[in-house]
Amino acid sequence: MSSDQFDSALDLLRRLPPHSTSANLNRICAIAPSLTEDLLSSVDQPLESRTCKKTKRDYLLCDYNRDGDSYRSPWSNEFEPPLDEGDEGGSVPSERVRKMEVRMGEGVEVYRDLYYEGGVSSVYFWDLDDGFAGVVLLQKRTPKGGSEGGWDSIHVFEAIDRARTAHYKLTSTVILHLGTKNEALGEMDLSGNMTRQIEQDMPVQDDNSHIVNVGKLVEDMELKMRSLLQEVYFGKAKDIVGDLRSIQPLTEANKDKATHQEMINSMKR
Repeated sequence: MSSDQFDSALDLLRRLPPHSTSANLNRICAIAPSLTEDLLSSVDQPLESRTCKKTKRDYLLCDYNRDGDSYRSPWSNEFEPPLDEGDEGGSVPSERVRKMEVRMGEGVEVYRDLYYEGGVSSVYFWDLDDGFAGVVLLQKRTPKGGSEGGWDSIHVFEAIDRARTAHYKLTSTVILHLGTKNEALGEMDLSGNMTRQIEQDMPVQDDNSHIVNVGKLVEDMELKMRSLLQEVYFGKAKDIVGDLRSIQPLTEANKDKATHQEMINSMKR
């Protein structure tokens, strides 16, 4: 694989609409198959959901619960579709980490219902030599209609155990898509993504402390990123659109401008 090809592919994906990332990624992988694994592990895509055949509950798909064409359900801890007999059973967390995964998933469900009032969430953990790592996924979609929108947040973390503390490294990505189409307003599409990272040492007493610490980090990061989107990105977009498009007729705008200038001139006398 050429590093120039990989960098060019990443640069191209950054310049294309985020809500079309999955389709564009598939096209690039078809053109350059040697880039497939590296791109799938490096590019955040809008999340897709699937229903667990065993528990009938929805879960989210990502590269962290994938093994070939199969995905591990966080509810049953089994791969769907089942892996081939020749495989070693796929990568599943140890008993200790699996218990934390289940408890974290239950907590994230409560958080999702309180903040998003619905949607789908999933949590996946895996073992590390000196700790464990995981990903917290949240998705909310608007009902199909004249307006549509989607929010995907992906929080990947590492927890490295130390004496009485743990070192956490959290990388969070939000993918947002908003669109509307009607005769009065025309067609509008606003989409983008944002990635932020934080590292922090926090006290740990037992495995439950890890659940509390990771939950607090994820919640704080989501609040910060939502505030940035609302105040900075949406605020800036609103100012730009307001400058480009005026509801007031041009003659009235010129009249107001002339009156304003006249007032300024009179104050200078």
